[in-house]
Amino acid sequence: MSATAVGTRSGLRVPGWAAPAGIAVLFVAGYLVFRGAGTLPHDDDAPQFLAITDLREWVDDNKNASPVFLYFINYIRLFVGAIFVALQSALHGLGWPGLIGLMAGLGWLAGGWRIGLLGAAGFASFGVLGVWESSVDTLALVGTAVLLSLVIGLPLGVWAGRSPRLRRALNPVLDIMQIMPTFAYLAPMVLFFQIGAPAGAIATMIYAIPPAIRITALAIEQVSPVAVEASASLGATSWQTLRKVHLPLARSTMTLAVNQTIMMALSMVVIANLISAPGLGSDIIRGLSRQNVGIMLPAGLAIVVMAVVLDRTTMAAAHRRAHERTARWRWPVAAGLVAGGVALTYALPPAFPGQWVLPMGGPVNDAVRWAEVNWYDATEAIKNVTSEALLNPLQGLLTSAPWWLVAAAVLLLAWWSSGIRPALTALGCLLAIALLGLWEHSMVTLTMVVVAVLAVLVIGLVLGVAAARSARYSAVQRPLLDAAQTMPSFVYLLPALALFGPTKFTAIFASVIYAAPPVIRLVEQGIRAVPHPVVEAALSAGSTPGQLLRKVQLPMARQAILLAANQGIVLTLAMVVLGALVGGGALGYDVVSGFSQRTDFGMGFAAGVAIVLLGIMLDRITQGADRRSSPHQRNSV
Repeated sequence: MSATAVGTRSGLRVPGWAAPAGIAVLFVAGYLVFRGAGTLPHDDDAPQFLAITDLREWVDDNKNASPVFLYFINYIRLFVGAIFVALQSALHGLGWPGLIGLMAGLGWLAGGWRIGLLGAAGFASFGVLGVWESSVDTLALVGTAVLLSLVIGLPLGVWAGRSPRLRRALNPVLDIMQIMPTFAYLAPMVLFFQIGAPAGAIATMIYAIPPAIRITALAIEQVSPVAVEASASLGATSWQTLRKVHLPLARSTMTLAVNQTIMMALSMVVIANLISAPGLGSDIIRGLSRQNVGIMLPAGLAIVVMAVVLDRTTMAAAHRRAHERTARWRWPVAAGLVAGGVALTYALPPAFPGQWVLPMGGPVNDAVRWAEVNWYDATEAIKNVTSEALLNPLQGLLTSAPWWLVAAAVLLLAWWSSGIRPALTALGCLLAIALLGLWEHSMVTLTMVVVAVLAVLVIGLVLGVAAARSARYSAVQRPLLDAAQTMPSFVYLLPALALFGPTKFTAIFASVIYAAPPVIRLVEQGIRAVPHPVVEAALSAGSTPGQLLRKVQLPMARQAILLAANQGIVLTLAMVVLGALVGGGALGYDVVSGFSQRTDFGMGFAAGVAIVLLGIMLDRITQGADRRSSPHQRNSV
């Protein structure tokens, strides 16, 4: 609905904000009358939780005799484990000089000497940071998860981009896979696949594959219909049109899908350490348990560097030009770099030299203590003002309002925003949360998510538009986004805890930093995807830059912006669960408690389902809005 005005059959023009304002007025009036009535308080020993816990015990007792485990699930575990072992053995077998040479060669082959130098320096930094062995294990785990994600995700994404019916069928499945908090499905992973690398790789794949499917589908869907129709008119088959038109024109956005898959996988492998997956996660978890940033930071930096190197290498390969002058030298030089690295493996010590390792723990911990002391007044002011002015009032409103009043308000808001079917879906999600016995904690979590998502969208729109309109700014911002997005979520928790203490604001602060990078990227991609002739036509008609943005670029990029909102909701929900470790509480605490304490498994699993339902509710409101007719279409009725 337009933010300006909507025409009616009688000729009156109603402001676009009138409907949500009316819903808010009705909600406040109902709240003042029925406040405190019809609430659903939390009960740790609800029958629903106990029934789920009993079911888990039954599965655990009978899985060794079940044909499903013996002939299906066990073979999946063995297959994934074999892929991981093969990659791990190959990477460790190269030795540290060989692996550095391999990355230098791949970088040179993909983008020339700059990318080659970045690959060599980046992988050498793993040894300098003192985390070489763990970094190689993490690379093998990420490689396994990303390989499986892309083999499954890219074809599904292409198919979904060409089939609206399949895309509608996949959406709820992708929602569950991506919105389900990571802690929530670690317990089922252990239950079905035991602990170790296979379970960690499968958990990472589940978390990383949805962006590959969603963004690939968006890329295929955004291919110009004119180009597709021209191909069909020339007699091309559907397969030929896919190879010659869809895939080449969608390559840029599909590269973003690959990047997002890699970065999501790198983010997840740390959490997978909780089920004994190997890699850098062990250092991060150990540092968090000891509240020691000096232990966590080298492992976190190693993951960031790994992400930047892989990102730059894949992007350079996607944009490589075959007619460059140095093209004929790429393969010989790359082969020489790899061969030289492998040769040095036999000449140098097998372990990375200890004298080259950079000590970081002491200086980093000193800096954290300095920040705690000198920034205390500022951080306390920010936390207290936000909590007292926004968080606490909104939480009090949602938890003390009757459940049916909140459900009615969500129904009306979703109906106005997206239509009757998404509204009914949103209402069904809220009713299911009430049946699960988690209404009160869900309202607290919803408060945190709403505040964090609003902050993320504001930041994403401002920085995404700025990057789309300035190539220089985009180049400066890009490595910062890589670092912010790929830094493991656990790494954000301890500095946030040191600055703000154990509160809900701490979880929101970490969530905003974690969720903002993909939102910024998608907004930038959407603005850049606006056809250049349309922009030129608007400029030639005398549009100012502000008018061009408001009247042309933002409306035409609406689908990408709504996808950005969806991703912001998904990542915020995932991070809010981890925020339970720093005082976030609510559903996040229930999930963590269910994972760590066997007797609370039912409550934790139900809390994970409740978070999924919250995510689907918010997703239907944002993504359903894209299916609304435009104001012009409504006025013409």
